[in-house]
Amino acid sequence: MACSIINKRRHVGLQQLSSFAQTGRSFLGPVKATKFITDAECHESVLISSTVRLLEGLDLTCAVGQLLNEAVQAQNGAYRIGTSTLLFLVGAWSRAVEECLHLGVPTTVIVSVMSEGLNSCIEAVVSLQVPICNVFDHMDNSSIVYKLETVDVNLRPSGPGLLQEKRDFKDATSQLLSSYSLSGRHAASLKFFKTQAKVETEENIPQTLRNSLLADSFCRKSALTHSRHFNRADNSHRISRPDGFLEQCGSTPKASRCNDLVELAVGLSHGDHSSMALAEAAVRLQWQSVYLQDNYKAPFMFDASRLLTCCLPGLPEAFSCVCLGYVTVVPMSSLTLIKELQDQPFRVILIEGDLTESYRHLGFNKSVNIKTKLDSGKLPEDSAEELWAKSVLQVLTQFNVSLVLVQGNVSEHLTEKCLHSKRLVIGSVNGSVLQAFAEATRATPVAYVTQVNEDCVGSEVSVTSWTSPHDVNRSNRMAILLKTERINLITAVLTSPVSAQMEAKEDRFWSCVYRLSHALKEEKVFLGGGAVEFLCLSHLQILAEQPLNKENNACSGWLPDSSSWMASSLSVYRPTVLKCMASGWHEYLSAVMCNTATRPSAVEASTCIQHHVQKATNSGSPSSYILSKYSKLSSELFHSGISDNLELVPRVYDTVTPKTEAWHRALNLVLLVLQTDSEIITGLEHTQINSQELDGVLFL
Repeated sequence: MACSIINKRRHVGLQQLSSFAQTGRSFLGPVKATKFITDAECHESVLISSTVRLLEGLDLTCAVGQLLNEAVQAQNGAYRIGTSTLLFLVGAWSRAVEECLHLGVPTTVIVSVMSEGLNSCIEAVVSLQVPICNVFDHMDNSSIVYKLETVDVNLRPSGPGLLQEKRDFKDATSQLLSSYSLSGRHAASLKFFKTQAKVETEENIPQTLRNSLLADSFCRKSALTHSRHFNRADNSHRISRPDGFLEQCGSTPKASRCNDLVELAVGLSHGDHSSMALAEAAVRLQWQSVYLQDNYKAPFMFDASRLLTCCLPGLPEAFSCVCLGYVTVVPMSSLTLIKELQDQPFRVILIEGDLTESYRHLGFNKSVNIKTKLDSGKLPEDSAEELWAKSVLQVLTQFNVSLVLVQGNVSEHLTEKCLHSKRLVIGSVNGSVLQAFAEATRATPVAYVTQVNEDCVGSEVSVTSWTSPHDVNRSNRMAILLKTERINLITAVLTSPVSAQMEAKEDRFWSCVYRLSHALKEEKVFLGGGAVEFLCLSHLQILAEQPLNKENNACSGWLPDSSSWMASSLSVYRPTVLKCMASGWHEYLSAVMCNTATRPSAVEASTCIQHHVQKATNSGSPSSYILSKYSKLSSELFHSGISDNLELVPRVYDTVTPKTEAWHRALNLVLLVLQTDSEIITGLEHTQINSQELDGVLFL
């Protein structure tokens, strides 16, 4: 964790959260600074650029570290994105709460005001949602042509197994790939944005806004509970919102629609256009494979579970591509067999579980007190494993099976025997791969080879070499492509000449995939590049200046005993808490600007942000200000440094639910640490203390 000094006179848990969060500050924004993680035992290093990988390398043995890790893992498990935002806001709001405590704000007031402040922000940013409409309506059967060429021993980019994409819309993906360097930083020429995204200049925005529609409103209440998994309570425990928390803006302009997949992909790329180009190509390839089915009638929905990755370190990055089918690696000893099977269809069986002599399904009671001892590596002819391997080969021979896909582990002895009999066995196969081959070949997965019958065997599977013998990686393994007619399975082949970059490259690819997947599923996105955070900052500053409506002190209704003390405390401390919370958004925007090197210092970034916030608040409606000035703000604030020509600046988008859920989890974690320590140290009795007894008391 980052080196820091913990002041034991202040809240220790919040300081620990802040210290952990500082380690991931460089992951914000489109230009991410990678970090080296070195194993202390084997001294191997790997490059990382994600919060999940970062926390795996930190010492999180303390209670606060465990809570932080659980929050990040919960976000990653649910959405696979948004963890960097969560980590940063945990640190920013921990410092904000610390400042509130230092100023003497009671814990109950901090919890109440910050919870409702976040709910109010989420209501306000609905105006920045952009509906996604009919992005697949512009595609037809001829939009994509995939060509599988013959094996080329030199493995050029158009070589074996590479699916080259030719598009009618000026080959946007290849432009994306060629216009961005290996590091992911922006190249000098960005003219391709002109043909890929429908960019609106400041002059034509009002007409677009007048013709646009608002997406479904997103409004959510939160209740903090002392659950390690941050479960929310039911409606009876939710916190009501006082009228004073609503921004009175009148009619607010709405964000225009997005009805083009290229524009959506560019907007969600967040600086990593090479990974997003692969993700977009995967979406298009899945659409084509599903759309061309005779019985397809329902609207297309991208299924990320039918997409997998195959990482091949040691090859140039230009060889990265997406393939229809299953790309995996096999030992070089299989090369001769692959060449023999290459030009003919063959039959396959699918095994769920392990393919070993000792494997038994759950519930099977294996015989005890049986030990097998071998004096040499060669199995005797009458050994249990040798007899079992012979029986497996008999079944494979009986049903003329040339390929066995196994979800679990495979006996090495069986693999060698199958190889000698010209049969290929592949283990550790993902469950979605088995399902895809089962659907396409009409094979039925079984737990044991002895269960195989004619109805369980699939057919018409083909194999080809993806890499040539001259391009074998250091592990002496080669890549092959397995496919069959109408298979709904796509493999993204990721290559890199630097092995240490593979993990980070794979993480970036999946981030792009899930940003695109969530956007298509929800059919809406936020205006991105800091627009929603800017609106939250402006919104909270406006709320801080508004008087609290004394007729509605419902925000204290969650307390067992609402009292005049709570009402008076809210009126006194509410502006302070809201301003401290707003400082977290300010920190977020400042960090993004500094990471993109558009501002040389945090001071200059802060000055620029405050200048625009002042103009937005003076306008009376920050959301209207953002929508009407988006192109101008884009060039200076939201995604600055891309281009000085506003016509070349594409829109930046963010996912809706993953982002707001990251906000919820970040605040819930901070308030959980705050309240838990408060109850351990002081108990709950302080809620009944009157205002006169609070003088000079600092609740931890």
